[in-house]
Amino acid sequence: MARIIGGIGTSHVPSIGAALDKGLRDSADWKPFFDGYEFGKQWMRDAKPDIAVVIFNDHGNTFFLDKVPTFAVGVAETYQPVDEGWGPRAIPPFEGAVDFSWHFVDKLVERHFDPLVCREIEVDHGLQVPMELFFGRPERWPVKILPIWVNTIQYPIPTPQRCWDMGLVLREAIESWPGDERVVIMGTGGLSHQLQGARAGFINQPADRAWLDGIAADPEPYRAMSREDYVEQFGSEGAELIMWLVMRAAMDPEVKLLHKHYHAPASMTGAGMVVLENAG
Repeated sequence: MARIIGGIGTSHVPSIGAALDKGLRDSADWKPFFDGYEFGKQWMRDAKPDIAVVIFNDHGNTFFLDKVPTFAVGVAETYQPVDEGWGPRAIPPFEGAVDFSWHFVDKLVERHFDPLVCREIEVDHGLQVPMELFFGRPERWPVKILPIWVNTIQYPIPTPQRCWDMGLVLREAIESWPGDERVVIMGTGGLSHQLQGARAGFINQPADRAWLDGIAADPEPYRAMSREDYVEQFGSEGAELIMWLVMRAAMDPEVKLLHKHYHAPASMTGAGMVVLENAG
C-alpha cells in the first residue's frame, strides 16, 4: 500500500509567488519569511515523496460565484498554472496522479461525499505557492499531484468536521492504494487575515501561534469549532485554515511537530507553516 510520509500545513499568500518572481526572496521584507521555510525544503528533499496531495481553495480564477462546488477533486493528467492577471508565471505544469486520484474519488463517493470531478482545470496560487515553497522552482516537479479544492470563499463553506471527515477518507484511500508511493499531504491557507469589511487588515498573532502548536498536539478543539468561530478568531479569509484539518485527520492521532514557522504580516496576512510526521 501507499504510505503517508508527512503532513504540511502552509500559507499560500499570492504575494509570495510575486516576491519570488521579482527576485525579492532575500529582501529585508521577505527574507525572514522565506528563511523559515528552508527546513521544510530540506525535509522535502530528504523525504522524496512520489505524490503530493494539495488541499487548497480557488480564488475566483477557475470557479466563480455562479458555480461554487463545496469540494472538487482533480483527475487530470496535467494541470496548467492559471494566469491570475499578471501574465503567465515561469513555472512548469503539474503532472497529475491520475489513477490514484480516481481511486480517491471512488472512496469519497463510497463514504457519501459528492465531489465535483475535474478532468480539465487550471490551478491558481493556492497550489502554486505551496509547491514553490517546498520544492523550489524546478524544470519539472519531482512529484505527481492530487489537487483537492475546498470552498472557503462563498458561504455556506463546509464545516470543520466535514473537512476532518474528508481527511479520514483520504487516509483510507492512501492505505488501500495497491502501489508503494510515498505520499505527502499539504493543507494550505491562512493564517489569520481579513481583506474586507470593518475588520480589513485583521491579524490575530496569538491565535495563529496557538494554531501552529495545537494542530499538531491537540486538533480536537479546532475540529469542534464552528465556521463562525473560525471567522471570529482568524478573520473571514483566515477561515481557510479548515483545509489544514483535511491533512491533520489523515495522519495519526499522535504526530511529531518537526518544525514550525510564523511571520506577520505577509501582505496583510499572518503566515506560517508546520512540518509533521506520524509519531508511530
